[in-house]
Amino acid sequence: MHGTMRHLPNLITLMRLALVPVIGWLLHQGEHRLAFWLFVVSALSDFADGQIARHWHAESRFGAVVDPIADKLTMFVVTVLLALQGALPWWFAAVLVARDLVIVTGALAFRWVAGALEMAPTRISKLNTALQFVLLLAVLAVQGDLVPDGPWIGLLIAVTLATMAASGLHYVLAWGRRAARLHRRGEA
Repeated sequence: MHGTMRHLPNLITLMRLALVPVIGWLLHQGEHRLAFWLFVVSALSDFADGQIARHWHAESRFGAVVDPIADKLTMFVVTVLLALQGALPWWFAAVLVARDLVIVTGALAFRWVAGALEMAPTRISKLNTALQFVLLLAVLAVQGDLVPDGPWIGLLIAVTLATMAASGLHYVLAWGRRAARLHRRGEA
């Protein structure tokens, strides 16, 4: 494999990380339309880096760790700023942050107990991430006067909230069962 292709997915991920403060600053300045387009670039690059990594067999430990961090930071910043601006309900932002804190705290606790942690996103988690991106794109589009507001935003919030709850519960149950098995075997 060509050396450039091996590093391209990680470079794209780093570019997504660099976009986080830019998107946040644009939202802070009320530049929702430009923030929308950079968010689109971020979402498309997330898809592209995964496709390139799989196609060129360029998966890396760095990418496995940093890619979801870039996703979470992007969603966290956009969600919190949109909630502060009143474009998203504050409770939705609180649920998103709380869910991610529970997952990260659980992962750290599991790593502390078991000494090893191999996380792979589940189907419900992938669906949830996709819906969060779609919801944030929709709200940014409404705020940027690219599409009209309407009850469809509330429906999208409800569906996204349901997948957030389902994926969070799934992680808690799956990792709790795994920790209990390790504890029973005396591996922890």
